[in-house]
Amino acid sequence: MARRAGGDGLSLTLGIETSCDETSVAVVEDGRKILANVIHTQVALHEKFGGVVPELAARDHLERLPRLLELALENAGATPDDIDLLAVTRGPGLVGCLLVGVGVGEGLAAAWTKPLTGVNHLWGHIYAGMLARPDLEPPLLGLVVSGAHSDLVRMPGHGRFEVIGRTRDDAAGEAFDKAARMLGLGYPGGPALDRLARSGNAKRQPLPKPFLEGLEYSFSGLKTALLYRLRDLGEAVTDQDRADLAAAFEQSVVESLLAKLDVALDDQPVAEVVVAGGVAANTLLRRRAVEVVGDRARLTMPPLELCTDNAAMIAAAGYFGGGPTPAEVDPSLGWER
Repeated sequence: MARRAGGDGLSLTLGIETSCDETSVAVVEDGRKILANVIHTQVALHEKFGGVVPELAARDHLERLPRLLELALENAGATPDDIDLLAVTRGPGLVGCLLVGVGVGEGLAAAWTKPLTGVNHLWGHIYAGMLARPDLEPPLLGLVVSGAHSDLVRMPGHGRFEVIGRTRDDAAGEAFDKAARMLGLGYPGGPALDRLARSGNAKRQPLPKPFLEGLEYSFSGLKTALLYRLRDLGEAVTDQDRADLAAAFEQSVVESLLAKLDVALDDQPVAEVVVAGGVAANTLLRRRAVEVVGDRARLTMPPLELCTDNAAMIAAAGYFGGGPTPAEVDPSLGWER
């Protein structure tokens, strides 16, 4: 039985996410309530390569999407007739992967005679906060940290974003992945480093805290410091040394990220703060963000399943912020529409 039978006036958005190595389809009601959010991760597919292989990722998206679409509609108790809007990630991301999602979205829009909007993936991470806390509204301050981005943004209203700080080189997630590779950890590196750091003591292997003037980040020097420390330890490095270094590296990244958020919140006070993106699943970051924000604002961090890439956040962003129609792919898309 369809969700909207009887003319209840609720609006359903079907979201599609294929920007990198998660394939996801979701159905979201009125941009706030998740009715279905089906996610397939490609970790096992890329693990032996130590990173995402774009061609394999795109092919897997194409193979998985039809079944995920069926599951999402089934889980939502909806039919194509009930869907009011289709929202698909148009960028940033891997071009082949984006083309798969947009192509499927365009096909569904034509077959179902529904409007289609192309969504900025970066916006989606902020809107994940609104799915976690339905009463959340702009203006707000956002820290979006992922494998490709470490950005401080101000959101004065729906579909409006101003970047006030960002990384000059590696993003935090990329830095975690590269550090994990140096430490001989598995793929994906960020979660593996997080787990190892819990058994380490940062004070035993201290690393420098990256610092730049203003609200910018830089993590390249920190990576170099870790490389030199491992070189100096040589074959004498122990498992405990690795755990201590993981803890020190994690602490340096997290404190750098939150130091800028602290400054931004003092300089530009707002009632709401969102910390989101894949790196927002990091244990230390989640704990320290609560302490840093304190009672100056209400802090929202999406649950772990909404930190990583998912279609629910794309559906929500499509509902509130929209984007261009047709949904033109832009793999290097920034925060602009």
